[in-house]
Amino acid sequence: PFDFTKDEYYYPYRDSLDWAGSAAELDEFWRKRLKNEALSLKIAGKDDDNIRETLTKRYGNLKRRLSQNQSEDVVQIYLNALSSCFDPHTSYFSPKAKDDFNIRMSLSLEGIGARLITENDYTKVVEVIPGGPAAKSGLIKADDLIIGVGQGEEGEMVDVIGWRIDDVVQLIRGKKGTKVRLQLLHDPNALLIDAETIVLTRDKIKLEDSAAKADTLHILSRGQSFVYGVIDIPAFYQDFAAQRRGDPNYKSTTRDVRRLIREMQGQGIDGLILDLRGNGGGFLSEADSLTGLFIKQGPVVQVKDSRGRIMQEVDRNPSVYYDGPLAVLVDQFSASASEIFAAAIQDYGRGIIIGSQTFGKGTVQSAADLNRYFPGSKYKYGQLKLTIRKFYRVTGGSTQNRGVMPDVDMPSRFEHDEVGESSRKNALAWDHIAPAPYVPENEVTPETITRLLRQHQIRLTQDSAFAAYAHKVEELRHKKRPQRYSLNLEKRRAERQDKEEDDKKKKKTDWGLLESGRVLSDLILIQKDGRR
Repeated sequence: PFDFTKDEYYYPYRDSLDWAGSAAELDEFWRKRLKNEALSLKIAGKDDDNIRETLTKRYGNLKRRLSQNQSEDVVQIYLNALSSCFDPHTSYFSPKAKDDFNIRMSLSLEGIGARLITENDYTKVVEVIPGGPAAKSGLIKADDLIIGVGQGEEGEMVDVIGWRIDDVVQLIRGKKGTKVRLQLLHDPNALLIDAETIVLTRDKIKLEDSAAKADTLHILSRGQSFVYGVIDIPAFYQDFAAQRRGDPNYKSTTRDVRRLIREMQGQGIDGLILDLRGNGGGFLSEADSLTGLFIKQGPVVQVKDSRGRIMQEVDRNPSVYYDGPLAVLVDQFSASASEIFAAAIQDYGRGIIIGSQTFGKGTVQSAADLNRYFPGSKYKYGQLKLTIRKFYRVTGGSTQNRGVMPDVDMPSRFEHDEVGESSRKNALAWDHIAPAPYVPENEVTPETITRLLRQHQIRLTQDSAFAAYAHKVEELRHKKRPQRYSLNLEKRRAERQDKEEDDKKKKKTDWGLLESGRVLSDLILIQKDGRR
């Protein structure tokens, strides 16, 4: 048994430490790792026998996982190490990995609506599909770690740390209407005791549930009441199959947003907020056509291929569907097509961009089935995903690496070089090309932005709740991950209690949306003053 009264520490992050100099040092590292895992289970209420059984199973699974590796797994590791030297989005899928992604992952989407990968010993959620059971529950998000899976509401919770991704997916997927329990860690640095157990009902993912959705926001500013339409756009989507069938009601982002604007204008709104937070992109054509709803006409984005040829996506329709006050809300996870749309609105001066610096993915990938190059072969060669193009704003600057800088910056707990494209090894550099010929609409000028920023700063100092929120976000941003964990039971319990008390203080106010409404109110009042 371990002695949890001793003051010793476990250092999980080895990148800044020296390599072990002997077998004895390696044994000591593994002893502390096991002690750390046993301590987490002990704090969770498990007794010594249960702890021993759980860890024995866990490391048995790790051994089993290693024994299941095949030659194509090794080839995939090697080729991905090679491809990652070029850029972070070029990658190789072995035949099995390709099948797992196309078949098993699509089936898992029909289960809970989440895309999963294996990262170290954990099953990691990389995407929560809008409209699926996971998204509807609001209990699971990208970067969560799944450490246990149980069937039904009372079935055995199976420890899946160390499992292969395909085995975990087999447990998670199931028939529509059945229930699955997941044990989650919301923070990769959290203890196992911090795991939350959730219950999801499996379902099929419907495109309609992934569509843009509308709501209203009421703001009181300088004695005046404003009502804003808020459209949440989770992705830039289009149902090509329905379009090819000639379905006049096929789904697309642009069509849905146009309909929602029409409905809200019928109810009476003073302005519009488009919420692109967490929108990882989608179809370029939808970003182009959506921009066309708000500008008269002109180029939306420039695209350069590997041969240096430059093409422009152009809105050729001179009509404007919505010409009222506009704000676009973004965050560090707004990427690709989201950045194209936000950049176009900003460059044309058509609306105000609010939030944090966006992700910075300004590249296009294409998947190539390698069997195309070996016709008639009885072997499967897998699939290669290649970066083939880069995006550029109409001003000539790339969205790659730098993303889009908001006009009004909201507090963010993340540094851009921690979560954005620039945080990835070998990410392609920012560059620029010649500007495209376009005519800015200048509804939001640099002088207007200066005045909006002044009002924003006043609220940050005079609104105590807003100031407290900003202060807390700043604390979280500068709080570094712990480099070591105490292996003393009482100290770990005290750390956990501090975390629980801190969590209780968190409030549910959506400050990003609220401040967007207040900034838009300032914009309307400034524009009214200018017309007097």
